[in-house]
Amino acid sequence: MNQPAPLTPPSAPTRLEKTHLRLGFVSLADAAPLVAAKLLEFGHAHGLTLELSRQPSWAALRDKLLAGELDAAHALYGLPYGVQLGLGGPQTDMAVLMVLNRNGQAITLSNRLADALAEQRTLPQALATLGRKPVFAQTFPTGTHAMWLYYWLASQGVHPLRDIESVVIPPPQMVPALAEDRLDGLCVGEPWNAAAEARGVGRTIAYSSEIWPDHPEKVLACRRDFVSRHPNTARALVQTLLEACRWLDGPGHRNEIARWLVRPEFIGIDEALIARRLTRDSVSPESNRLPVRFFEDGTVNYPRAADGVWFLTQYERWGMIARRDDYREIAAAINQTQLYREAAHSIGIAIPAETASQVLIDGRVWDGSDPQEYANGFEIRA
Repeated sequence: MNQPAPLTPPSAPTRLEKTHLRLGFVSLADAAPLVAAKLLEFGHAHGLTLELSRQPSWAALRDKLLAGELDAAHALYGLPYGVQLGLGGPQTDMAVLMVLNRNGQAITLSNRLADALAEQRTLPQALATLGRKPVFAQTFPTGTHAMWLYYWLASQGVHPLRDIESVVIPPPQMVPALAEDRLDGLCVGEPWNAAAEARGVGRTIAYSSEIWPDHPEKVLACRRDFVSRHPNTARALVQTLLEACRWLDGPGHRNEIARWLVRPEFIGIDEALIARRLTRDSVSPESNRLPVRFFEDGTVNYPRAADGVWFLTQYERWGMIARRDDYREIAAAINQTQLYREAAHSIGIAIPAETASQVLIDGRVWDGSDPQEYANGFEIRA
């Protein structure tokens, strides 16, 4: 596969248009790069001072990002794509600066449904034992959790638009809703699946890496006018977060970040629950589950446009958008690959290939080569 041409770093330091940045995040373990960047002050080497602002939900984070109260944010991959299309808020041109992590999400079922699944063996049979339409929660209509949930249900022969009721609940409220029997299942990031199991109110049935191995998950997102007005600052921010992601791969650093994430201003639950599915040793060699990845020599972080195109195929699949022929153009405009390559090159991080191929849980191969053929090939769709 062809690699981008090498980039020459600037010969002299560039002036930053803005040096104090306010970054939003939601209480999830994969906010770790932002927390590490702030607590270890990785931004100082790049001329930045970071301020973190926890948001109660993805909708709140979106609103503050669009209002300019946040400069950039830890965001669901599909959040900026939905806003770009006018699906997840007022239509606004958005930018994805980099991928913050891959994997690390899961689907948890209520104990009753998990027991029925074990006894009945197929998901449709298990759902039928409820005697009513099942209720599943995800965190944002165009976000990753909705897409993983819908894809998994469809792979099991369940139509996510007809056979279940889908509701939106912020991540920290998922476990209480499950405990109160208001949900039959949920798809969310960690540590909330681990917390549901520890509280004894549900069991994890599927991990997102089983749905799409090494899928893109959270991104560093901002409005596109932030990039156009502050290109040097945006580049410095990517450098800062790359340094943080690289740090997270260091020996013992996953356990260290778990101790920091326990603080009430970040996640505020038991450290062991955070570490349980965050550390690399949390995944047994025999498991089909892949660990959450933050860096892996930079292979995690490149904002490959084909990853964004996949989300557009799913929006078409579920009737969120009408068929269109410009998915590649949309993704190329959102994903700031040139800015990322400049930032990565300047700190010695290699750029992975533009294309990658993966087999998803239903056996279908995604490589971005023919989005329309891929979108047309699903039997279960809107």
